[in-house]
Amino acid sequence: MKLATFDRGGGPRVGLVEAEAGRILDLAAAASEVGWSPSPFDTMLALIDAGDMGLELAAELAEGVIQWSQLAEVRLLAPLPEPRQMRDAMSFETHIRQSGRGRRAADARAAGGAAAFEAAMAKATDPLAEIYRQMPIYYITNRFVVVGPDATVRWPRYSREMDYELEIAVVTRGTRANIPQAEAADHIFGYTIFNDFSARDKQRAEMAGRLGPAKGKSFDGANVLGPWIVTPDELGDPATLNVEVRVNGETRARGTTADMLFTFPQILAYASQDETIHAGEVFGSGTVGNCCGLEIGRFLQSGDVVELHVDRIGALRNRVVAQD
Repeated sequence: MKLATFDRGGGPRVGLVEAEAGRILDLAAAASEVGWSPSPFDTMLALIDAGDMGLELAAELAEGVIQWSQLAEVRLLAPLPEPRQMRDAMSFETHIRQSGRGRRAADARAAGGAAAFEAAMAKATDPLAEIYRQMPIYYITNRFVVVGPDATVRWPRYSREMDYELEIAVVTRGTRANIPQAEAADHIFGYTIFNDFSARDKQRAEMAGRLGPAKGKSFDGANVLGPWIVTPDELGDPATLNVEVRVNGETRARGTTADMLFTFPQILAYASQDETIHAGEVFGSGTVGNCCGLEIGRFLQSGDVVELHVDRIGALRNRVVAQD
């Protein structure tokens, strides 16, 4: 099933989405209508905490004769507006190698102009550093700067290089440390699209200090999730998803999730080593190869509309605007 957080004028609500029919079911209202407690549907975190029971109740409500709303009549928010934690990995070899070349090309442009930039972009990428094959590499990002579909992302004043990043993210269920890899898939509540907006010039400066990223990734609206969470039974194999980036309607990149260096269960098992992973955390996959401007040498301009399309999940659209 597809699960969303939405607003139709009275504050955030949790809904079950039938995307092809263009409709959404207010789960708390539906539960109250049939005499059930609406508490498992108070928030998306409450539904995650309710476990299998919450999902079973949601499915049963959807089968009843209940008043649905049209998706066009509501405003979708981030499906998980405030995750309990957010982490972002580096899981795609193409992105890792090409982003390294992109960073060098950006430095070359700053020092020598367009010709130096083009020459740097024409060079071959470096081999993948062995560390990326030895363990999942990730960082903890800001869980308080999450926004959702159609939100306008205001670019930080300290940056001139605006970039998008197409990622898949999982939302966790259950709370446990030392999760065996064979059981880690059971700790995935669902999947969503993650646009990891990045202030590339600030990120590049920060990473020279061998710590971070910080302000290159952390500003209001930087972490975009949506349009909804798709449960594992509906999504199927997350390694078989085709993806596409469009900017102002122009296709800038296509890719696939088939070549992740580590699977989501492997990432969860690794992160949980002597550390409790809580229900309602978000783990990003890292950027799918070719699916950010840094890799192809094309950053965003103020006013651009970015659309991220992912098979069996949907589309996530946002507009970026530079501040004065």
